[in-house]
Amino acid sequence: MNKTIIVSNRLPLQISMEGEQLKVTPSVGGLATGLKTVHKGGNGIWIGWTGMTEEELDPELETKVNAAVAKEQCVAVKLSERDLDLYYYGFSNRTLWPLFHYFIEYTEYDPESWETYKAVNQKFADQVLANAEDGDNIWVQDYQLLLVPAMVKAKKPNLSIGFFNHIPFPSYEIFRTFPKRKELLEGMLGADLIGFHTYDYERHFLSSVKRILSLEVNFNRVTYHNRIIKVDSFPMGIDYEKFEQAALAHDEKGESEKSEIQKRLDQHLQHEEGVKMILSIDRMDYTKGIPNRIKAFEYFLKKYPEFQEKIRLIMLAVPSRSQVPQYQRLKQETDELVGRINGEFSTVSWTPIWYFYRALPFENLIDLYTSSDVALITPVRDGMNLVAKEYVTTRTQKDGVLILSEMAGASKELNEALLINPFNYEEIADSIKQALEMPKPEQQERMQALQERLKRYTVKKWAQEFMNSLNQVHKVYHSIKAKKAEKSDIEAFQKKVNSEDSKLIFLDYDGTLVNFKNQPEEAKPDQELYDLLKQLHTKPNLKLVIISGRDKETLNNWFGQTPYTLVSDHGVSMRLEGEDWKTLEVLKTDWMEDVLPVLETFVDRTPGTLVEKKKFSLAWHYRNTDVELAQKRLVEIRTVLTSFISNTDLTLLEGNKVLEIKSSKVNKGRAASQLVNQFPSQHIFAFGDDWTDEFMFEELPEKTESIKVGVRKTKAKYYVNRVEDVRSLLKTLGN
Repeated sequence: MNKTIIVSNRLPLQISMEGEQLKVTPSVGGLATGLKTVHKGGNGIWIGWTGMTEEELDPELETKVNAAVAKEQCVAVKLSERDLDLYYYGFSNRTLWPLFHYFIEYTEYDPESWETYKAVNQKFADQVLANAEDGDNIWVQDYQLLLVPAMVKAKKPNLSIGFFNHIPFPSYEIFRTFPKRKELLEGMLGADLIGFHTYDYERHFLSSVKRILSLEVNFNRVTYHNRIIKVDSFPMGIDYEKFEQAALAHDEKGESEKSEIQKRLDQHLQHEEGVKMILSIDRMDYTKGIPNRIKAFEYFLKKYPEFQEKIRLIMLAVPSRSQVPQYQRLKQETDELVGRINGEFSTVSWTPIWYFYRALPFENLIDLYTSSDVALITPVRDGMNLVAKEYVTTRTQKDGVLILSEMAGASKELNEALLINPFNYEEIADSIKQALEMPKPEQQERMQALQERLKRYTVKKWAQEFMNSLNQVHKVYHSIKAKKAEKSDIEAFQKKVNSEDSKLIFLDYDGTLVNFKNQPEEAKPDQELYDLLKQLHTKPNLKLVIISGRDKETLNNWFGQTPYTLVSDHGVSMRLEGEDWKTLEVLKTDWMEDVLPVLETFVDRTPGTLVEKKKFSLAWHYRNTDVELAQKRLVEIRTVLTSFISNTDLTLLEGNKVLEIKSSKVNKGRAASQLVNQFPSQHIFAFGDDWTDEFMFEELPEKTESIKVGVRKTKAKYYVNRVEDVRSLLKTLGN
């Protein structure tokens, strides 16, 4: 039975020693809750670190820990203190975290941390490989494990791998500054499905893939190593029922059942009639915009002094990464700002900010959520922000107002909140005033809409949708009608080639026999190719045809001394073995004088592109330019040329990063059919890689063994992944 393996930095368990006893309790975080069904369903496994370093584990304790986590369907990854320091605190949190949150000035790159990050990612990958079987689903979580998908895919390509990034993905202009940008992208592209919280992050990732790796991207699908990878957005929800029920239970509590914090809150609300509470809850992190929020609150008190002694900001900052210098400086700045503002505005009976630097239990969070009239959530960059969703869910009376930063991923869903720019103090101050004065009916209308949306898309629904998408992602390949050429197919081909029957083999050149080069003239045949074709040609009754878009001068220069049949310009000219070149189609070329200046104009406007002038066609190459700019120019060129070539016999052909203008009278299919008629053969093979070869696949007889290079929709019967696979196949046939 196929299983799902979840991989994250930490296991969903809290492991501790109480005296001589090992205590293991399930985590209650959002991710653990959301993935519980996926994990516990069937024979799922969760792979991660236990929270205890190798130095803390003697052999006896390690055995106990492994047995305990195994009971919870988990597998432990061993990390040393050095791993933790360089991989987690170092590369993950001093490098990737600030980079992905746009804090370039905080981004530290250390080669030793990078090497440790790779080594630890390999540890996680090794555990996946040790526990996975073909057909299993692997779901890798977050930025600490960006390299794991590729490491696993390299060893077990038949595994279905998903990756989800829980933090923002930065824009190309930010991401391109990082020294190991290619390695990170290539690591993520080992997955078959890559998920982000919002479309913005998805768009940034695809832009980096196109511009840094120069990969083909169609809508939200990336073609990489002849695999098709889907990239999509899945906004993560919360356990709506848990927070709603907790809030309802909270409302039913009698005075004796209330927590000390709730009693204090009630006391102040009763004694200070008309005072409203504004709630702020965050980890102490520079991405959360805490200093900006405090300064904006100060600006509000000065701009609207009538609210002094009428409101109070309750600020809960949960300690985080306190050993990192930037976090230490943030804590100091926050302390100083709160102290200064309280010192300036406090009266005998009123303190504007209640500031708590600690973690609070779940029960007390519900106290704060249900007692606060306004939630002020203003991160300067946040992957999602679940606090905003938790506040909305606990407002069981459908009152209260959420003020939310537009820089939080949650803002894409929570449109009924008051959305603000966290750097605009004026806007924040005005929004606080609007929230405090908002009529109850408007509060209820907004909160009703927010709650209905959050109730529909919970954390369980998020996990379910991701897994459904991962299970369906293989259907992309169903649109590719070709079958992958497996060992049994190649053995059948070999039997035909070795027979005494007549055989005809058509070989495209660029993208089939040789890889594409930055300059077309650089793609000359190498000695290996010459030897391979020579060996293949020795087979009895076999005719070899190189059928290319190259002009006859180039083909003559490269293959003029060989006995193979050569077809140039997609079928304009042909040279049979032992004969001179002859023209198959008489074509006019006077149109080039009008089209060439048009293409040259686009070359001038698009750095990295070039026009190749052939005898009977013009080709606009865009391999060396920015991918997104090239796509824009393609639309423009198609529009201009389509109007130009209407009512002519010209056509546009799109190849691999090339657009060619040529006569519609000529195509490889017509030339190939002519050769089939001239040399009737019992076995026919055809190899090609782009749309110009589709004419050949379509026109050749049904019995043809047609092979496409690359994973694309095709009329060919079979496909192979790369040029190297074509050469390997031909070498096998030639032996």
